[in-house]
Amino acid sequence: MRDGRKAVVIGAVFTVLVGAAGVGAYTLVGDSGLDAVIANGPADGGKETGPPSEEEIRETAEKFLDAWQAGKTEEAAALTDDETAAAEALTGFREDAGVTGVTLAPEPASGTTVPFTVTAEVEHGKERAEWVYKSDLAVMRDTGTGEAVVDWEPYVLHPELQAGQTIETGEADAPPVRTVDRNGTELTAEAHPELAATLADLRKRFGDKTDGKPGVATRIVGADGKDVKTLKKLSEGTPGELRTTLDARVQKAAVQAIADRPKASVVALKASTGEILAVANTPADGFNTAFQGSLAPGSTMKVVTASMLLEKGLAASGRQHPCPKEFNHGGWPFHNLDKFEIKGGTFAQSFSASCNTAFISQAGKLADDDLTKQAREVFGIGLTWEVGTTTFDGAVPVQSDAQMAASLIGQGGVRANPLIMASVSATVKNGVFKQPYIVSPEVDGRTLTKAPRTLSPAVAQELRSLMRLTATSGTAAEAMAGTSGDIGAKTGSAEVDGQEKPNAWFTAYRDDMAAAAVIPAAGHGGTNAGPVVRQVLNSLN
Repeated sequence: MRDGRKAVVIGAVFTVLVGAAGVGAYTLVGDSGLDAVIANGPADGGKETGPPSEEEIRETAEKFLDAWQAGKTEEAAALTDDETAAAEALTGFREDAGVTGVTLAPEPASGTTVPFTVTAEVEHGKERAEWVYKSDLAVMRDTGTGEAVVDWEPYVLHPELQAGQTIETGEADAPPVRTVDRNGTELTAEAHPELAATLADLRKRFGDKTDGKPGVATRIVGADGKDVKTLKKLSEGTPGELRTTLDARVQKAAVQAIADRPKASVVALKASTGEILAVANTPADGFNTAFQGSLAPGSTMKVVTASMLLEKGLAASGRQHPCPKEFNHGGWPFHNLDKFEIKGGTFAQSFSASCNTAFISQAGKLADDDLTKQAREVFGIGLTWEVGTTTFDGAVPVQSDAQMAASLIGQGGVRANPLIMASVSATVKNGVFKQPYIVSPEVDGRTLTKAPRTLSPAVAQELRSLMRLTATSGTAAEAMAGTSGDIGAKTGSAEVDGQEKPNAWFTAYRDDMAAAAVIPAAGHGGTNAGPVVRQVLNSLN
């Protein structure tokens, strides 16, 4: 029995009796074992009771289907137990679904159920098509009138139709789209399953901005007006071309770089413009962590913190800077990996070695909102980005005491993803924040977000020198070995409560490309995420 179908009076077990008066009757034996006698004929007042006979089932079904086929909506609806709902649905089938003619062919009944085949002629504008499908109906006894009637339910109209839904024929919300990369190479979900969800989202957002023509289809529409399922396509439509900023070569490299890792995400950008060159996640059909993830970025956040310390005069590359084994702030002890220390070292040495305490030691000299302001005003983190698809644009909340100190090294409440951290490297390389995007704003006229201010040329240059030192002789050196050009990098290992190994992070740039990757629960960023980023950065050699 279908969900929502009303119970029909059919009985469970029947035993024919012949009474003294010769009136036919049967006994219904229920689960309780009690017998109830129901007349199989006119009761008092001449009203029929009991289940409909085979003849009544056949005749009622035929009358209903004949009336429906002839377009006699009121007559067909009157043969159901819900005349109002049936009339509304049958009228909508003709007017909303665009059915100009219908042939209904019943099949032999199975109990009270009568299967039938629908052959409908559907029309919308100049588009026409034949639509064939199977459905069924059930005949029941109307307890009020005693007449055999069709048990009306939405599935009678179509087997997949549910309460509150309608069938409509019309143009799709957007035309089909031929999505291409920056060089005109077509990008399909079949060839790039890792882009399937993104490509579908781009079609919805920008399909009507292309020169394509929407297709026409008959579909089930929910009570909220949204499409539930396409039932019949009358025309495919003419695809419009949508050019993205992606580069098929870099995209291929990104997919290959994380192919052997069950969970990983990577993003590549053109640093000078913010154009997204590649995005990949494993599994390919899983959550898009690269764009939508909300994870602590660990020590990759030290790039942002370092820019703040440099601006405030709390650090300078060649100046001595503390890097003790431990440092307490807000009642919490903070330490370095393996509790290393750098005695008498410079800030440049602390940065390239990713010394936590070098940053934590400055917490007492900062206001609670200093890092929040720096992240938003210079790097655009936490602003609303108009990328062209769904993204999480980062969070650096205002915190105090130990949590504020933890934020300085990318822990606490700081949240980011590879898109954001690739943008951080791009901002350092370019000297100014360029909001990432995957479809040009010229397509739809949207406005890209701008950061309120930029770093001074001197601070920007100093940051680049710090990231270059890290890439050539610091924690990122092994991963970046053999990479030529203007390079810079930063590693990160973000601790997660209850997780044995930290999330591995790596962000870097090479010439005009910036990239970042995260591999959850993998360990050290340089060892695990570094090779992924290097492979992507070297893809355009």
